[in-house]
Amino acid sequence: MNLYYKLSILMGIVVVISNYLVQFPINYFNLSEILTYGAFTYPVTFLITDLANRAYGKIVARKVVYVGFFIGIFLTIIVSTNFSDIISIRIAIGSGLAFFIAQNLDVQIFDKLRKKNWYIAPLYSSIIGSTTDTFLFFSIAFFATGVPWITLALGDLMVKLFIALAMLVPFRLLLSKVKDCSEQSVSKI
Repeated sequence: MNLYYKLSILMGIVVVISNYLVQFPINYFNLSEILTYGAFTYPVTFLITDLANRAYGKIVARKVVYVGFFIGIFLTIIVSTNFSDIISIRIAIGSGLAFFIAQNLDVQIFDKLRKKNWYIAPLYSSIIGSTTDTFLFFSIAFFATGVPWITLALGDLMVKLFIALAMLVPFRLLLSKVKDCSEQSVSKI
């Protein structure tokens, strides 16, 4: 299985796990109104998008986003959407819209910065994408529900930004594998 398919499937899995985990606040250290478990898994989607972009360019990176979007939304609806609970439905809608917009923004920004130092494109695209995703998702999913969505969004964003920095390590380590894929024909995808 080539890198494209691995990244696409991994994208869908990470989205589903994140959509499930965002429903659970962290109940330790008084973080229940600041942070959910989804904040720790979702930033991996930007690593996946950036690896696809580095390996194949923005057109194929968008395909990874689309495949991940459809897998993620389909499985989220099946696995974690309770249709009798409006918040659960709003989580699915918010997740889909925020993911789609933020990931496509990430692809564009990464592509514009790809010729700079190796860390510039993944860092800036992930920071801007994470910020966009966070505020779109939390406002759509939790606005006017009684859930402290602003503090949850800010806590979530702080973790995402920290993880965006941490994801530079695996990104750098995987660059040599990605370069091998970029020499393959994109038409095989």
